[in-house]
Amino acid sequence: MLAQQFRINQVSTAEEAERIVAFLLSDHSFDDTRYTPGELVHFRELPYRALKGELLFWYAEDASGQVVGINCVAENEQQTGGFSWDYIVVHRHYRKSGVAASLIEQMFLHMQAAGARYIITYTCDLPEYSRIRQLFERNGFALVGRCPDYYYKGEDRLIYYRKLV
Repeated sequence: MLAQQFRINQVSTAEEAERIVAFLLSDHSFDDTRYTPGELVHFRELPYRALKGELLFWYAEDASGQVVGINCVAENEQQTGGFSWDYIVVHRHYRKSGVAASLIEQMFLHMQAAGARYIITYTCDLPEYSRIRQLFERNGFALVGRCPDYYYKGEDRLIYYRKLV
């Protein structure tokens, strides 16, 4: 896939939010589908929260209008220039096509315009998450913490940080 075969949008309608939820719950999104109850709530609510202005949510769609990737970020509760990056997900057939890079570029452009000081993100320590850990590291994030048994027993949460200014 070439980068020109998809476009990046910010979610702006309920119809787009519905398509994003369907993508997130599809077999084409996550490699590990043993979702926590909280993840299922997030998948169903995050695009709609973006419509209310509570967070920023970008999605990539291919030429046929199929959602092929998503990315969302929100300013943290302190509102002092720190942001939390929740999810970046790319359709398994569009991986290594530039979708993730384009979504991340949009996010960082927003961070720069907002004068963001830092961004934190997180993932699981299981082998299934090695690619997302590599993506964080390629994009300048450093591993700064670990919360044991966060998701389920034996599944730690890894916390990544990147200073922006």
